[in-house]
Amino acid sequence: REQRLRAMRHVLLDLDGTLTDPREGITACIRHALTALGLEAPPPRDVDRFIGPPLAQSFRILPGGGDEARVERAIALYRERFGSTGIYENAVYGGIPAALAALARAGRRLHLVTLKPEPFARRVLGHFDLERHFASVHAPDLDARDVGKAALIRQALEDRRLDPPRVAMVGDPRQA
Repeated sequence: REQRLRAMRHVLLDLDGTLTDPREGITACIRHALTALGLEAPPPRDVDRFIGPPLAQSFRILPGGGDEARVERAIALYRERFGSTGIYENAVYGGIPAALAALARAGRRLHLVTLKPEPFARRVLGHFDLERHFASVHAPDLDARDVGKAALIRQALEDRRLDPPRVAMVGDPRQA
């Protein structure tokens, strides 16, 4: 096991729930979108399970979901609030900047792999001064729907020409 750890050269890291705690912003934005659609928003604690999966997937199973036009409107309302306010209702977990710096000092190249749309992921990294730790960012564009984490991991491996036995993924296993 120790030999395998030494062989790892690249670390793929998730953003939400791994580097940062986005709970407050994401749940507030989901509730905002539902309320703006005239739907009753569940309490924040009941929205927690929707942190991580693609927005389209979450809005399909929340109250009033299923209708694709409504899902698209919910995403637009979510992003309207998220882009101005929700993105900053977020916090870096304690010790993360030091851990990222230590991984870099140990010769590991770090790559962000997140389901958060790329423009938002880059803004979060910049806001918290974390972008300097990452060699690359792999995330869907704003128009992508139902992109899975496994597809993003494959894309990162291909784009960066990474050898899978020399790569570790750190993040939410429910999304892989």
